[in-house]
Amino acid sequence: MALSSLHRLSIIEKLKGNHFDLLVIGGGITGAGIALDAAARGLKTVLVEKNDFAFGTSSRSTKLIHGGLRYLKQLEFGLVKEVGSERAVVHHLAPHLVVPEKMLLPLHEKRGFGSLLTSFGLKLYDFLAGVKPEDQRKMLTRNQTLLQEPLLRKDDIKGGAIYAEYRTDDARLTIEIIKSAAQHGAEVINYCRVLEFIYKERKIVGAKVREEISGNEFEIKSRSVINAAGPWVDELRVLDKSKQGKQLHLTKGVHLVVRKKTLPVKQAIYFDVEEDSRMIFAIPRGRTTYIGTTDTNYDGSKEEVIVTGEDAAYLLRAINQTFPGLNVTNDDIESSWAGLRPLINEEGKSATELSRRDEIFESPSGLLSIAGGKLTGYRKMAERVLDQLNSRTFAERELEDCKTHQIRLFGSDFKNYGEVKQYVASIAERLKKVQLGDEYAVYLVGNYGKQTELILNDLQSGEPEVELAKAELRFTIHHEMVVSPLDFFIRRTGMLYFNKPRMQKVYNVVLEEFKGVYNWDMVQFERERLKVEQIISGVTSFK
Repeated sequence: MALSSLHRLSIIEKLKGNHFDLLVIGGGITGAGIALDAAARGLKTVLVEKNDFAFGTSSRSTKLIHGGLRYLKQLEFGLVKEVGSERAVVHHLAPHLVVPEKMLLPLHEKRGFGSLLTSFGLKLYDFLAGVKPEDQRKMLTRNQTLLQEPLLRKDDIKGGAIYAEYRTDDARLTIEIIKSAAQHGAEVINYCRVLEFIYKERKIVGAKVREEISGNEFEIKSRSVINAAGPWVDELRVLDKSKQGKQLHLTKGVHLVVRKKTLPVKQAIYFDVEEDSRMIFAIPRGRTTYIGTTDTNYDGSKEEVIVTGEDAAYLLRAINQTFPGLNVTNDDIESSWAGLRPLINEEGKSATELSRRDEIFESPSGLLSIAGGKLTGYRKMAERVLDQLNSRTFAERELEDCKTHQIRLFGSDFKNYGEVKQYVASIAERLKKVQLGDEYAVYLVGNYGKQTELILNDLQSGEPEVELAKAELRFTIHHEMVVSPLDFFIRRTGMLYFNKPRMQKVYNVVLEEFKGVYNWDMVQFERERLKVEQIISGVTSFK
């Protein structure tokens, strides 16, 4: 199976010439999970995404597969239990992508919860989430907490706790789920926009779409349609003339990225902001540490969600109050991102108070829309919406039950995380021969898993960092439907966020590779180069 962007025309012909059981609209984590579940159950499935896969929320989250500790405050015990137990499932399916991360939770004298309440809450969290005994919470004294993280402000620390979470790359996780769906027979395509729905006797039977690269418009016929468009869910409900009752409430979350030596925390840390008691994270990743997130109401452009000066100042204040010896400033920010949470509106509740539960809306036409939910819960969301679809539309076929808990994701031929670490060590030895450091082994395996072999086998002679970027690009064009340089730099490699110096070093060479593959003229080349340079400057230019 290869999702080659060079085979788009043949994919379009398949979409035109077939009648599908299910059309999934939305190529984020929710749509990807639905497409995999549906294809694995035997449904003839197609997924379309109007931008790149993982373009929206699914490349702009806090990048944690976490158990929702904060939802204990909202008494969302069922949600904590579900997403907590799902962490272990997703880690098993992709141990190179979903990696264990011990989190430090400092406790303060003058604010937040006391030690007894925190201990009870974390114990309940471990129970609900089914955490293994060796990973269950450990309470710390004041001295132990400061030893664990010496950078913490010392005057009001009274203790702390260590508990278990998992870190991921949300965009890579989404891509590998989409590739797994294709492996199970689903047709998938990015840059394919739904223009209008097709109806027969007032029931939805497909959609008219436009493939955005060629401008080609055509119809996709399908027995059923699921709207999993994230922040754009309500726009499709409007298109279906069925937006009534509950609707989306969008909130914005912002993250800042600094070099690890600027914020050299010893492990991930989850702490409260002194000015409003909101909990935020500081998480080491490779050569960087990233900080987030905010939670503010949003009604601006869904296509271009920006970090404002006010957003950045809020997070910097939180960092400098918690780690007072550092004095992190705007000049230290290397990158940033802002994303939207498509939550369900609840009258009288603030952004932070809104539930993260998912909900399914069924329109009179038969369109099923799913919104809300968490990155961690993508698999159970897919199971719920397909079970509802099955009982309504496919009851006569006796579809199989959900089995995605057994389907290892692409590149994930590892029994456990121990095997991942062994594989990283073997790749590091191999990279030494081409003068690339150990950090590239961690990066490559964390991004591609066993698919690292395909990239290294394509490595050509020349400057090592540049040739590696070119090999990655060829892999992502031929296997992951990369169409534009921003697909590559943001959602396939994460370079824009976590290794901007590398991006600045290789982007001209990458653009030349694109020019050769797609036969760009100089006008197109300069247009794409300008987009890349604007995005590089944009992640530190706050309005």
